[in-house]
Amino acid sequence: MNILFNQTYIGFLLNGALWTILLSALAFFFGGFVGGAIALMRISPARWARSMATLYIQLIQGTPLMVILFLIYFGLPALGVNVSPLIAATVSMTIYVSAYLGEIWRGSIQSVPKEQWEAAECLALTRTQRMTQVILPQAVRIATPPTVGFLVQIVKNTSLVSVVGFVELARSAQLINNSTFQPFAVYMIVAVIYFAICFPLSMLSRKLEARTGYAGKKQGLTP
Repeated sequence: MNILFNQTYIGFLLNGALWTILLSALAFFFGGFVGGAIALMRISPARWARSMATLYIQLIQGTPLMVILFLIYFGLPALGVNVSPLIAATVSMTIYVSAYLGEIWRGSIQSVPKEQWEAAECLALTRTQRMTQVILPQAVRIATPPTVGFLVQIVKNTSLVSVVGFVELARSAQLINNSTFQPFAVYMIVAVIYFAICFPLSMLSRKLEARTGYAGKKQGLTP
């Protein structure tokens, strides 16, 4: 159990945790940007846009994240494009996250009551105005709890990027365990760190869900 009292090992794990948080933030930021576009394509009047977005979501959701990682990290160099572990991890996580956020946000947009869409049309607003001024503000409120909840999945899935040599929390634990041969102590600490990151997000998601479930009934154009 010397790992519990070794500042070097603890510091290495905490540094790995920072990289886990950073990678999660990058994946959420870029994945959210792409996911937003995918969500809008899914509800687009253009059939080709809906078809492309649907195909993208089905393809990514039907492919394990580890396979995406291997395609980016090992596949691109075969085509003459070398990528670092950080770039491979970020791009792979972005692709993965965008498919799920796109579907979450698409569902949130379509969850806005039909009366709100009709009321916006009665005001003679353009489609862009209807989306930006009426629909999306309500959809954001609906989407916030599941989006925060999905952040937990993003954090936990960062552990898979260790397969391409990216040193985040899980990879840090593996390296320390290879040196100390104390798997119980090492992974117990890792579990505590993951819990410290994920539990507040889970609680925030529940609180937001409870709050929006009540407040969402009060907003909108119609009584």
